[in-house]
Amino acid sequence: MTKLYRWLHNIQITALGPRCLLCAAPAPLARELCAACRHDLPWLGACCRYCALALPATAANDVCPACRRRAHFDSAIGALHYAAPVDWLITRLKFQGRLNHARLLGDLLAARLDAQPFERPDALVPIPLHPAGYRRRGFNQAERIAARLTRPCGAPLRRDVLQRRRDTRRQSELPATRRAANVRDAFVATRALADCHVAIIDDVVTTGHTAAAAARALRAAGCSRVDLYCVARA
Repeated sequence: MTKLYRWLHNIQITALGPRCLLCAAPAPLARELCAACRHDLPWLGACCRYCALALPATAANDVCPACRRRAHFDSAIGALHYAAPVDWLITRLKFQGRLNHARLLGDLLAARLDAQPFERPDALVPIPLHPAGYRRRGFNQAERIAARLTRPCGAPLRRDVLQRRRDTRRQSELPATRRAANVRDAFVATRALADCHVAIIDDVVTTGHTAAAAARALRAAGCSRVDLYCVARA
């Protein structure tokens, strides 16, 4: 399916020119999103500095109640709400292999990073898939998104420092009350990371349990700072 979609997509671009993924209007080839649709995306506004959870504009501060009790990350940056049409872009990427969506989503996250000050990490670490999950999907969407961030972050993509050692169920299939247990001890760092500052990259964060489990594994390996960058926040 992925190869067929790529072939048909290339034919469309050759015959009609690049088109917006959302409205089919003419769009820049490098972006595949017209200016109007980009403007209308559900961009995150006020959000928690530690987990990127959306906050009311009238919130007294920029830390959510959960992170006031315990923050899993040193900082977090999210680009968009997990709402239409972002949810469509992400699900088509993950389950239909539309890899051009990964380029677009990565570039949207890069634009958000570029628009605000942030401390540049030493490495970008995508949430890994278990080998069995990778075989089923054929690619890691977080890795594809992270590849678009290496230049704006000035940091290398590191696929080799974090491993998923259990083939966990999809978090989206589980109620929120069971998601923490599903990913508990699911990740392990494959090397020492003493005093390293890393940024975890993921496509969408809902409860945050998956990214938090990854952060615990990285801190156990010696990371001094763990940030979270995500395209979408539910």
